[in-house]
Amino acid sequence: MTSTFEANAIRHFQELLRIPTISGSGPKGAYDKCASWLVDYLAGVGLTAHVFSPVAGKPIVLATWAGKDPTLPGVLLNSHYDVVPVMAESWKYDPFGAEILDNGMIVARGTQDMKSVCIQYVEAVRLLKESGFVPARNIHICFVPDEEIGGVDGMGEFLKSAEYKAIQPLAIALDEGLANPTNKFTVFYGERTPWWIYVKATGPTGHGSRFIENTATSKLIAICNKALAFRAEQEKALGASCGCKHGDMKKKKLGDVTTINLTMLKSGVSMDGGASYALNVIPTEATAGFDIRISPNTDLTEFQNMLNEWCEADGVSWSYMVKPLHEHHVTAVDEATNPLCHKFLETCKELGMEIDLDVFPAATDSRFLRQLGVPALGFSPMNNTEVLLHEHNEMLHKDTFVKGIYVYRDIFTRLLA
Repeated sequence: MTSTFEANAIRHFQELLRIPTISGSGPKGAYDKCASWLVDYLAGVGLTAHVFSPVAGKPIVLATWAGKDPTLPGVLLNSHYDVVPVMAESWKYDPFGAEILDNGMIVARGTQDMKSVCIQYVEAVRLLKESGFVPARNIHICFVPDEEIGGVDGMGEFLKSAEYKAIQPLAIALDEGLANPTNKFTVFYGERTPWWIYVKATGPTGHGSRFIENTATSKLIAICNKALAFRAEQEKALGASCGCKHGDMKKKKLGDVTTINLTMLKSGVSMDGGASYALNVIPTEATAGFDIRISPNTDLTEFQNMLNEWCEADGVSWSYMVKPLHEHHVTAVDEATNPLCHKFLETCKELGMEIDLDVFPAATDSRFLRQLGVPALGFSPMNNTEVLLHEHNEMLHKDTFVKGIYVYRDIFTRLLA
């Protein structure tokens, strides 16, 4: 039977889900509405929130629960309140309706990624405060925008702000993880480094009826074939045994290999702005775009050299869409290096939680923190749950959501004492 506390937590979750905070393309004012809602919500838990916007229209919400000894390095509980766009025609339900189905599933964009964690943090703090618990150190709860479009104007700007400097130093940061379809919970200590690149080829033009040599498109196709061959090798490596420095031999997962996906192709001679093309003219330029996620097991310099070798032919070059990281940043979880990270994992074990320690296959705001040397772990308490982030009809069972609150409460009770 659902308690009054649990019913209220679910209601708060639904209210947050109903704010269409689509990063980059959401309704005007949705971010501000969300920030205002969060301020009122935190006030109901006895936490005063500070709202600031390093980038206009993109508010960051920060609240602090004062600990017994504020001189100790603090804890950052981070979450992003933005969500990815929806294709409403592919949803069976209102993507921002937060309807609870007869089977207990809450359906809405953001249920898994990651408004559930936004609420679970706060409800766990509510339970602890009501029990009289006072943390040993300051706990900072942060809500940022724009994670889904790279985080530059969200977490990236937060880490440059006076507000971030005021909460230094930090002993650990917690951020989002992923659902796990098994009984295990996944904890991420690092993530693959994203490189988004363009490859551009140039060549001679001529009539489409001739055998023109070294055309831009033929050069580009050669690069694409090399990329797809590398992709096939990495895909084949999935599931093979690998040595893991954080544990025993295990099967390779997505975070252990490097993915490269061809996501854009552009060529042709436009006749009317792109609506149609002159198919009898050899184009002088061709461009491809690739989404690359480089595993920490892959040396970045060696990978860059491989790209250079692929594009060594005349008239072929590659460039970054945005300047990427050129160094892997992972969080050590041994007691000597990061004692609170080690304690987090030990606490999970003490609570009877079976943990998969992995590399996050995509990118989260944790990469900004790790780049500054802040120990960061990705964790979303959703076991026995199908991974549905970014998918149509994203959903999370209400019991899994509520269970996650108690998971955080129990972890915080031991971790923050």
